Amino acid sequence: MFGVGDHQQENSNFPGTSQESKDCAANEKTEVCIEGHKLCDKDHELQIDNSATVLEKIASLYAERLLSDITLIVGGRQFPAHRLILCASSDVFQVMLMNPNWTESQETTVNLQEDPACISTFGDFLKYLYTGKIHINHYTVLPLLTLADKYNVRDLINLCIDYMCQHIVSAAACNQLISWLQYTLNCGHDRVGQDCHNFIKWNFQMVTDTEDLISLETDVLISFLTECDLVIHDEFALYSCVAKWLAAQEQKLKLREDTSNIEEQFKALVTEVMLYIRFPMMSPRQLAELLLYPLTIRFKEFFVEKMAVAMAFHSGQKDRVDLAVKTFTYKLFKPRLYTIETWSASLTVENYLNFQCYGIRTLVFSSPASSSEVFSDKVFDWSVDVYPKGVWFKKFQLIVWQGTLEMPETILRTVRLSVMSKDNDTARVNVGILISGMQDGVEHVKTVVQKRFVFTESEQMLNIDNLIPFDELNDIRNKSPYLVGAFCNTLKLQIVITPMNMLEL
Repeated sequence: MFGVGDHQQENSNFPGTSQESKDCAANEKTEVCIEGHKLCDKDHELQIDNSATVLEKIASLYAERLLSDITLIVGGRQFPAHRLILCASSDVFQVMLMNPNWTESQETTVNLQEDPACISTFGDFLKYLYTGKIHINHYTVLPLLTLADKYNVRDLINLCIDYMCQHIVSAAACNQLISWLQYTLNCGHDRVGQDCHNFIKWNFQMVTDTEDLISLETDVLISFLTECDLVIHDEFALYSCVAKWLAAQEQKLKLREDTSNIEEQFKALVTEVMLYIRFPMMSPRQLAELLLYPLTIRFKEFFVEKMAVAMAFHSGQKDRVDLAVKTFTYKLFKPRLYTIETWSASLTVENYLNFQCYGIRTLVFSSPASSSEVFSDKVFDWSVDVYPKGVWFKKFQLIVWQGTLEMPETILRTVRLSVMSKDNDTARVNVGILISGMQDGVEHVKTVVQKRFVFTESEQMLNIDNLIPFDELNDIRNKSPYLVGAFCNTLKLQIVITPMNMLEL
């Protein structure tokens, strides 16, 4: 027992066991421990994510109304809240509640003025600031986006925009699409605004058959009527759509308190929007039918003038037509994308998943050289080939004046559509391809591709590559949004060919 103590003591007196040596030994031991700790970190460290529990604790502050230091009053309802959460989530709340120049910063109760549609969703909006979770549907997304915009909650704005972009088609069926369009355009949400605009433009008749039509603002309607790539059965059908919208607007005028000059206001509205209907694009028979329509009879003076220009076009009265171009616009004589059989033809590939690679589907049809009755006997003949699963050029030999060249095999991963003129005459045309798609179980025109081309005797073929993104159409792992039908297994295209300028041949 004493030997051990003596031994330790004796060691303390050995040469080289000074205090400096002891410190060195301690440092070495520390380095070993540190190195050992580093080794432990590298081999055994574990990142533990317990954020869900923390979020639950924060959410319980809202759910159980614990420790609230401010009360928000919206539409008569009280919402206990916490300044910290509000300010961390919204810089608008941060300024309102923290800036001493705002009276709200000194208050424990704050009244918020919200749109009626936003009052019912404010509780969900506030809960999202605590939990990051929210239920969104076609009817709540716009009020939620309105609140997110007002209080600048960027993450919620992005969620609402993404939801809208993914549910545009079903929004039309739920009578919400026009409201989405008008709000997003006014507030600068260009991505969803453009998607809504394109869907309405390419599926105009579908949208105008909904109850949502009544909410379409005049300037927005006119913006569609000025478009040359508006997809519609024919101009007569477009007139009917606008007449339906006008009837709804007249009913709204009659519900106003001041009904003294309804007739004058309605007449001005009829003149404003019907100015953009392209009456020369209607056939003489349709123009005759139009004379019997109640709206035409009611405002006969206006419509007869427009229809007279149309009849001058059909009878070849060039001077009258030239005057109309100067007085109104050349667009009166420019066709839209009409789906009537006169101007278009459908091409479908059924059982698409089993369609052979590099296969070709062919369509042959004809279209008028002009909508004018003067040239009713002249038509253009077309042959259209579509290569939905790529183009394969086999190896071949090309004979040129230097000799024979061997051309190698080539495969193009592209969806190609070829339009060939079967005439030798020059044809200046606009080629429009309407590509169908499926979203939320609703078939619609998903996108439109247009090309202006001059077919001549020496240049009779137009090739359009990348008509549809190749991988999106041919991804066998996922259902392509470009395949329609009961089993989402049909590729559907509609080809529209119209003259560039109806005033020339």
